[in-house]
Amino acid sequence: MTSTRNKVTAIIPTYNEEVNIGQAIESVLWADEIIVVDSFSKDKTVEIAESYDNVNVIQHEYVNSATQKNWIIPQAKHEWVFILDADEVVTSELEQEILNTLRNPNKTAYWIKRRTVFMGEEVKYGSWRSDKVVRLFLRDECRYQDKKVHSEIETEGEIGILNNHLRHYTWKGINEFIVKVNWYSTWKAYDKIENGKPTGFFVTTVIKPFWRFIYEYLVRFGFLNGKVGFHIAILSAYDVYSRGLKIQLIKNGEAIAKDRI
Repeated sequence: MTSTRNKVTAIIPTYNEEVNIGQAIESVLWADEIIVVDSFSKDKTVEIAESYDNVNVIQHEYVNSATQKNWIIPQAKHEWVFILDADEVVTSELEQEILNTLRNPNKTAYWIKRRTVFMGEEVKYGSWRSDKVVRLFLRDECRYQDKKVHSEIETEGEIGILNNHLRHYTWKGINEFIVKVNWYSTWKAYDKIENGKPTGFFVTTVIKPFWRFIYEYLVRFGFLNGKVGFHIAILSAYDVYSRGLKIQLIKNGEAIAKDRI
């Protein structure tokens, strides 16, 4: 006999995601509760989210990704939480695996792999091919690390891993991508300085950007992605260079705005 499934709350953080929010919500309609926590979007994100009867939209001032998620997680109605970024989609295979897992979960949290779609093409090689993130977890036993960017779940319990993938639609156009790089690189620059990481000029603005291109394009076989692989390697190197430049500017006393763009 099939055991009763544990109920789950799906949480989708948003900011100016009118392009993606509809497909994100559609992919988690199987959840028992859906919360969209919005950072006062200036587009139609909230309007679209509120058009779904079973979606609860809550607006909250954004500080960083970790604090936003840690603020909303305790408000989930159910003990199991599933986090979905607005530019991601749960595939039917992953949906079924999550539901099956919730019938008899034996871990505190679960890693979920992602497949990235960039410039309209699925990335099949390189470091963007298949990363993984902890997205399914027990509400009362997990929280995000106190980091400004790329924070991950912390828990004292055991973390498992699911077999199926999220689809990650990270490309909305070059302008949006550069804005995102600009914002994230600012936070990463401050993080590096605050954490005492190496911040020398030659290392941060020459060696690391050059190595990132080599790593993405050659070491991780990004060239097998064709033109998309080249663009990813260049943009990844630009991200590292932007961070390095900002580290030098901050060290020289220039304040760089951290405001979300």
